[in-house]
Amino acid sequence: MSGFVLYSPAAPGSPEAASIDAAEAVRRPFTQVAVVMQRERIDNRWQPWRWSLSEIIPNEDGFGTQPRLLIKDDQQERWLHPGFTVELFTDDAEGYHLNLTTDHPCFWVVWRMEEEPAISDECIAVPQTVTLSYNDAGRWLDAQESVEQVPAPIEVLSWMQAFVDKHHVLELKRRKRPDSFKSLQDRFGNPARVSTEKIRGPSHG
Repeated sequence: MSGFVLYSPAAPGSPEAASIDAAEAVRRPFTQVAVVMQRERIDNRWQPWRWSLSEIIPNEDGFGTQPRLLIKDDQQERWLHPGFTVELFTDDAEGYHLNLTTDHPCFWVVWRMEEEPAISDECIAVPQTVTLSYNDAGRWLDAQESVEQVPAPIEVLSWMQAFVDKHHVLELKRRKRPDSFKSLQDRFGNPARVSTEKIRGPSHG
């Protein structure tokens, strides 16, 4: 995936900083993304459909501000949720460092099922926030939220690495990764989908 627009503050005293109006100045690095959620039919009599994160793509003005149904048929349903801002905070540089040092650096998305239909005629999965922070994702998992991940593209990783190089100070004692992030694999040896969504009875989803 490519095409992410990555914003960073201009260095103080630089020609770029001098030419930017105060109202337009970038306070902290950020990028804007859209989240695609999908519902797939599965072989389960109690829960015939499963929602999951499909992908994260660069946000575009043409997407608008409201969720949009991309495709729906007997086997799948895909929704585009635009307008998420992913920021880098100096006090969470460790979280970005931990992300970069995993085997598969990624975006994390927290999503929740609607309790009542508000977007479609049925309840759908709605993303709540997107982050590049390993620490944020760990806290959400500990809070029993549904958290999923997709790989971050190389240009995003390079942008995040530059931020970490500038703001992160390595601790003398290596920080232990939360148990929530112990490696999980499916029966094919691939990383398993990480979600704490509780499976309910026939009425769910």
